[in-house]
Amino acid sequence: MKILIFGRGAIGTQYAWAFEKAGHTVEFYVREGRKVEYGSYVNLEMWDMRKRKRDRLTKEKWQIVTHEEIERNHDYDLIFMSVNPEQVSGATEYLASRVGNATVLFFCNFWEDPEAALYPISPSQIVYGFPSAGGGFEGNTLYGGLYKTVKFGTFGLALSKRDLAVHKLFTDAGFRIKVSNDFQNWLWNHFAFNVAMEVEVLKSGSFKAVVSSPESLAGIGSNMKEIVRVLKAKGAKLDVLSKILNVLPPKMVGFFLSKLVFSPESMSYALVEHNHYKVGYAVNEVIAEARKQGISAPRLYAVERIITT
Repeated sequence: MKILIFGRGAIGTQYAWAFEKAGHTVEFYVREGRKVEYGSYVNLEMWDMRKRKRDRLTKEKWQIVTHEEIERNHDYDLIFMSVNPEQVSGATEYLASRVGNATVLFFCNFWEDPEAALYPISPSQIVYGFPSAGGGFEGNTLYGGLYKTVKFGTFGLALSKRDLAVHKLFTDAGFRIKVSNDFQNWLWNHFAFNVAMEVEVLKSGSFKAVVSSPESLAGIGSNMKEIVRVLKAKGAKLDVLSKILNVLPPKMVGFFLSKLVFSPESMSYALVEHNHYKVGYAVNEVIAEARKQGISAPRLYAVERIITT
């Protein structure tokens, strides 16, 4: 496949590296002026969970190809879109007249209806998925990690030829995939957990501070109890994690997260040290839904002033 990665973010860059290692041609689209800023290579320092334990740490100066324009007559087979929720509308507007015959992989965390958000890109050209990767850039060095399992989904429809082709791309590159036929519901639950964490990030100042603090991890449990009410009002079915976080006492949630998810020895803990994503947009989306539904959510409402300052 010939693959275009939309942006040079931490997620897209790691999957791009994996695809190129599997024999595919990979290029990046970046905004005007960023080609010079980013340069022609990325220093990779990342954990690759597809490999044996002793071989998982990768350190490499990886040469990349970047463009500041997507030609309308391009020959890309796949456009890989993994952007922040607030960037989806701008990315869609730019891509709509430049998709050509390519498949668009929507690989994003999202709260609203992604099918509507991607209009006017043809639904028949879109494949929906979600990454299992993390990390961030420090200068031109990417500190990251790739997990082996990747999530894909549909909205109640049978898998299309494009779905199957993208799934094969990942499996041939050594990833294991899981498919949901109710992907909207899966996205809602995942988005909810992210927002529960982002509320604590707003209060403490960083992702690293949250995962290093038992009090902040317990706060995620308290936040989820409010957000679960929003999920239910929105018509979502709770997944296993949402149910657990809603039922357990917050202190137990903090213990559970500190021992099983963000233990100091885990890759997930190591990755957050370099996650400098500016939070707030996703929290505001859930707050807006809570107000719309008339739901009491004092913990969510209390951080609004932090977002706006």
